[in-house]
Amino acid sequence: MFPSLFISHGSPMLALEPGASGPALARLAAELPRPKAIVIVSAHWESQELLVSSNPQPETWHDFGGFPRALFEVQYPAPGNPQLAGEIAELLNAAHLPARLDPQRPFDHGVWVPLSLMYPQADIPVVQVSLPSRSGPALQTRVGRALASLRDQGILLIGSGSITHNLRELDWHAGPESVEPWARDFRDWMIDKLAANDEAALHDYRQQAPNAVRSHPSDEHLLPLYFARGAGGEFSVAHRGFTMGALGMDIYRFG
Repeated sequence: MFPSLFISHGSPMLALEPGASGPALARLAAELPRPKAIVIVSAHWESQELLVSSNPQPETWHDFGGFPRALFEVQYPAPGNPQLAGEIAELLNAAHLPARLDPQRPFDHGVWVPLSLMYPQADIPVVQVSLPSRSGPALQTRVGRALASLRDQGILLIGSGSITHNLRELDWHAGPESVEPWARDFRDWMIDKLAANDEAALHDYRQQAPNAVRSHPSDEHLLPLYFARGAGGEFSVAHRGFTMGALGMDIYRFG
């Protein structure tokens, strides 16, 4: 059975400057059997309702600005899988989570940036599930649980976000050894609660975690973690680190 993963994808520049995360992602992919398909929830597909991408050949969407031209030239031409998308929608609907198909969705950078470091050949089908971000952590836990059976079918489930994400407080010149204490304290609290399997505290993180609102002014980058946790098994840390002082780059494994 495959684990599910939570990946902190950091800045889009990770695709060109992978730092410590690139080898960690490559190592993780090498440890796993080759997946038949990948199902991913990205922080960058926020939606009102649950949507599943049924695009057979999603484009690589450079959904950002102000970065070097070389980043806009990166392509990740992995295929979609409309049949799997339909099965996912059926699983969600059966779990009383109404979902419909989106035949046009491209790959946002929360998808193609980490996958380009894990599976650079771009030859594994990828299906994206949207993030109804206003519905909070509990919904993502339910979505993960509804799709957990896909792990038995050789399908890799990934939540792609960041363990901390406050772009206004980043130091773009800080080295990896420079970490803001408030960001580290939040990350450490999350790890403690994940290890303890304290779902009530995790769902109420904005009230209970230290520096929660500072670490996540809005929570779309943390919510994919709940998808991965809901879909997976026992928690372990595959990689931990920070970049730019306060942008958490942790990778977690569930199962």
